[in-house]
Amino acid sequence: MSLGIGVRITWLGHATFVLEGPSGEKLLIDPFLQHNPKCPPAWRQPRDLDALAVTHGHFDHVGDAPAVVQSAQPSAVVAIVEVAHWLRRQGVPGEIVVEMNKGGTVEAAGMRITMVDANHSAGIADGEAMLYGGEPAGLVVTFSNGARVYHAGDTNVFSDMALIGELYRPDVALLPIGDHYTMGPYEAAKACELLGVERVVPMHYGTWPILVGSPEALRNACRERGLTVQVIEMQPGETLS
Repeated sequence: MSLGIGVRITWLGHATFVLEGPSGEKLLIDPFLQHNPKCPPAWRQPRDLDALAVTHGHFDHVGDAPAVVQSAQPSAVVAIVEVAHWLRRQGVPGEIVVEMNKGGTVEAAGMRITMVDANHSAGIADGEAMLYGGEPAGLVVTFSNGARVYHAGDTNVFSDMALIGELYRPDVALLPIGDHYTMGPYEAAKACELLGVERVVPMHYGTWPILVGSPEALRNACRERGLTVQVIEMQPGETLS
C-alpha cells in the first residue's frame, strides 16, 4: 500500500517502527526487538539506522536501545532528559545522545523530531527498582519533503491532541489501541477526531493476550463517530511505501 507522502513505514510489532524518509534516512522509534514476541527475526538485530528515538522509559519501548545502538551504529539517539541520562549509564556514547523535552524540536539525520505530550507513566525498570524516567511523550517526525508522522507513544486520549493536530497536521498517526495499558479503540477513535487525521496505523495491540484492542474495533468506533478515517492494519515486518 502506498501512503503517497514519500515516507516508508515499517511496523516491527508492538510500538516499534522504522520510518524511512525520501533521501533514505532511517529512524527507529521505540526499540523493542529482541524481547518483542511479534518482531520478525530478521529485525531482531538491525543495522544501518541513522537515528533512534524513544517515547518513554518502559522496557517495551527502550529496553533494547543499548543493543540496537551497538548493532546499528546510529548517529543520534533522541530521548527525554531522564531517559537520555539512563541511556548514557547503559553505555550509549554520550556524543550521540540527544536529550530534549516536550515542546522542543531537534534535528537528527536530516529529520526534525518534535516531542509532544502523552498521558501515561514512564518509570524505568532497573532490577527490582523502578527509576524515575521523566514523563511519557509522543513524537512528530517531519521529513525533508514536509511529510509528518505522529507516533503517539503509550497514551490515553487527551484533549490537547487537538493542539497536536492544529500545530503539526500529521499525514499519518501511529496510535495505540490495545487497552489495559493504553487507550483502547473507543478512546482512539476520539483521538482520531481530535487530531483530524485521515490515516491511522494502530499499534500496541495483540503483543500479549491482555492487549485486546483490534483495528476492526477502531474502524467501528470511527464509523460510530461519523469519521472518515483510513485504519491501516499492518502485519509485523510489513512496509507501507
